This record gives sequence, C-alpha cells and structure tokens, in this order.
Amino acid sequence: MPDTPEAVPDFVTISRIGADGDGIAAGTSDKPRYFPFTLPGEDVSLATPPILLTTSIDRVAPPCPHFGTCGGCTLQHWRDEPYAAWKASLLADALRRAGFDPSTSGEAPIAPLVRTPPEARRRIDLAIRRHGGTLTVGLHKRGSSTDIIDLEACTILHPTLAGLIAPLRQMLRSLATFKREGSAVLNLLDTGPDLLLRTDAPATTGDRVRLAAFAATHGIPRIALAIGIGKLPPEIASQHSRPSVIFDGTPVTPPPGAFLQASAPAEAAIRAAVLAGLPTKLTSKSRFAELYAGNGTLTFALSNSARVDAFEGDAAAAAGLRDGVNAAARAGRIAVHTRDLTRQPLSVKDFAAFAAVILDPPFAGAGPQMATLAASAVKRVIYVSCNPAALAREARLLHDAGFKLLSATPVDQFLWSARLEAVCVFGR
Repeated sequence: MPDTPEAVPDFVTISRIGADGDGIAAGTSDKPRYFPFTLPGEDVSLATPPILLTTSIDRVAPPCPHFGTCGGCTLQHWRDEPYAAWKASLLADALRRAGFDPSTSGEAPIAPLVRTPPEARRRIDLAIRRHGGTLTVGLHKRGSSTDIIDLEACTILHPTLAGLIAPLRQMLRSLATFKREGSAVLNLLDTGPDLLLRTDAPATTGDRVRLAAFAATHGIPRIALAIGIGKLPPEIASQHSRPSVIFDGTPVTPPPGAFLQASAPAEAAIRAAVLAGLPTKLTSKSRFAELYAGNGTLTFALSNSARVDAFEGDAAAAAGLRDGVNAAARAGRIAVHTRDLTRQPLSVKDFAAFAAVILDPPFAGAGPQMATLAASAVKRVIYVSCNPAALAREARLLHDAGFKLLSATPVDQFLWSARLEAVCVFGR
C-alpha cells in the first residue's frame, strides 16, 4: 500500500522577524517564507494574497496613515518593547557573524539601544511626478521604484520639514522646469531648511522668481536647482543667507542635498560613542585618520583630542569641510584630503602614522579600504555603521587580524525601519 502523503497545512506561524523587517515562517520544504507586516506568533494563511488569521498581543495600531503603503516604515505595528529588543539584536547578530560574541566574558557587552523620538528626522528625499494636471509629491510605495504615494503626513519627519510638503506641492505645480518627474531633497540645517530640486527641463525666469518668493515666505536660506537628473551639478536658484550646520561650535556650509545623520539626537549619540572610544594615551603629536569624513560631523570634535587627517571622496563635501576648517582657524589641527577611498584606498604604509582610525562608510561599506586597514598596524579602529550586513562582513576582517571588540553602541535613528546605526570600537 503506498504511503499516504502528508497533508500540507493551509497556514504557517511566524517565528521571527528577519533582517528586512518581514515576518519569517518555515515553509513546507524548510524554505523560509516572508510575510510583510506580520509578527512572531501570528498565523498567516497561504492564500494569495496571504490573510492574517491570528494577531499577536504585541500588535498595535500604527500611527501613520500611510503605513503599509509607504516604503519607509515597516514596523509601526509592533509594540515598542519587543521592537526595541529586536533592533538591538541586529547589532548582536552582526557582531557574532563577524566572529565577536558580546555575550562572552572576553568581549565587551552591547550598550543599551539609543532611541530616536518620532518627528526628529531632518532629511527627506521626495519623489515628484506630474501626470496631466496632477502633481504627486511623496515617497515611493513599498516594493516599487516608480509608484509614489502623495505624502500627507509623516510621523518620523521633523515638523518643520513636514510643514513644507503641502506648500511645496502647490508651488511646484506652477513651475515649467518640471515636465514629468524630479525630486526634492530637504535638509534641516541649523539655519533652517535647505532645498535641492532635481528637475527634467530648463528653468524659466518665472520659475526662478517663484523659487525666490517661496524661499522668502518659508524661511529657506537656500534653494538649489539641478537640471537633468544626475547630469549637471546643482546651481543656486535662490539664497537669502548662508546655510550652515554647526559641528562642535563650527559652522559648515554643506553642498545642496548633502548627507546628514538622520536626526540631531542620533548624531549627538554617535559622536559621543566615537569620542568615548578614542585611545586615552595620546600625545601632542598624535594623529587620527578619519575616513568618509563628509561635511565634518565628527571631524571637529575629534580634533580636540589629536590632529585629524580627514578623507572624503565627494569634492563638494570636502570643499565645504575645508572652508569650515579655515574659517574656524583649525587648519593646524585638521587636514582635509579629497580622495575616493574606493578607487584609491589608503595603503598599509599610509596607516602607520595614526593612533586611531575612525570610519563612517556608506551603506555598502568601506569595500577595498577594509583590507589594508585590517592589515595595518593600527591599534584602534572605530567603525560607524548604518548597515549590519556590511558591518558583519567588514568587522570579520578586523576579527581575523586580531582585534577585540571594546564597545558597541546601537542607535535607532531609522525609527520603525529595519535599518540600524551602530558605533563599534575595536582594539588590539
């Protein structure tokens, strides 16, 4: 008599949340299945589309009306305590994959999660699309690089920036420089909002008049305009005063659309963790190498402890940092180098002069620069990461080169998302 095949269940139970924020359940063939917006312990049907059959006691009402459609926040439906524990676990898992185990006596424990409150995010990249008489301004829908939600509210965005979206949408309708699509990058600097518009058609004289009036009405020191997506550098369309951000008491004018840490509280926490991880035995001749220095988020604070060689591949960011250094008369403490560390990484020999290396690489990580850093004789490395996967991969090189984990600080500046910032201090 032939064996009776096992019945295939018509539902699965979510066992955990994966690195991208989706619920994960084991499939019938031991292949993981991913279910967005689910929580551990919930039962989900295998219908198309899946149906939530049971709900977790940790499920809460998401505060944003766009939740589930917007591609930004993915975990607003999770109660805060288990959400925070999961966020901290992302760093612990990354370090274990790199060979470090913070749970053992030989490694430093992970510090408590530093939290970022709602309405603190000071940067947003808005997509813009014109279709007939309709102009949509917002964020991309979940899982789409083309579809846009018309943003009405954002629970993580600073109110100053959130309050600009509706008047920006109204103003953009009148601009000839938008034919079909573009983008608007809003940064909240210490001097006020900074706006970079990327458009797909030349700007008329009337466009420039409207932009200047919009800036004056809404207290925007600078509006920059880049014609042709990714083809031409930005030009200043309107500037009423000098836009700047303050780093350790020093004003720096970043380029339009510049990278900033997502929130001011998170930036302060990152800076504090970096400074706490510096070597204690320093002399008047000690030097730090700061890789991917950006606009100087860490540079000026680092220069209080030692001389800093700051390396940045973006020429505009490096120029802004250099101007800030010169204006603050810190050229004797800070040397700014414009250098693409992917194409021209520092060599093992280059690192010989430094008491510590501090790096804050992009999302993809430091790439080829990590191999020479790990092979060098540097005793202290402080790695600021916004990507646990890249951290796990690149910290493995440090582990294999004999580094120990001295401290690790998770910073939740990407609230209700699957992304995590972290500051890890390694020494040998």
